[in-house]
Amino acid sequence: MEKTYFVHPSAYVDENCTIGEGTKIWHFSHIMSDSKIGDGCNIGQNVVISPGVTLGNNVKVQNNVSIYTGVVCEDDVFLGPSMVFTNVINPRSAINRRDQYTKTLVGKGASIGANATIVCGHDIGAYAFIGAGAVVTKTIQAYSLVVGNPAKHIGWVSEYGHRLAFDESGLAVCKESKQQYKLEDNKVSRIK
Repeated sequence: MEKTYFVHPSAYVDENCTIGEGTKIWHFSHIMSDSKIGDGCNIGQNVVISPGVTLGNNVKVQNNVSIYTGVVCEDDVFLGPSMVFTNVINPRSAINRRDQYTKTLVGKGASIGANATIVCGHDIGAYAFIGAGAVVTKTIQAYSLVVGNPAKHIGWVSEYGHRLAFDESGLAVCKESKQQYKLEDNKVSRIK
């Protein structure tokens, strides 16, 4: 059967991986067994995808990212250069904790900036925006904009990644898409 995805000659793809149509895997990357990568993904240089990781469709992984067992990224996720996931809360070199990997879910359309760190067990909501260098130590709500160490909520963003300015009635409009959003009970939702 003909491959419907591209793998650079310097990259390694182990057996028992599922890789979607149109996906590109670039220089010196390693896709480990039992990984699932969706359609139209771009896996940058020097990326490691550990066993059991799932990436949805159209996920963009920039250079020097390691995605460890326990991480699931839904469709349209962006992982910035050299960002970091962890998968064990209390790692020790002399103690094997492979049976204690903690799961992390990155929701549809979320973006994680360059050099950010996501401590395992803290999910990232759909369309959330994690600023460059942020250290996430708690679960992040959908559409939330967070920055700093530890990461702090400083606002809300649209599905296009623009900061939202809510009026007195709790409504906002994305300046690019013109999509409308509602802020209610400290949660943002898109008005269809």
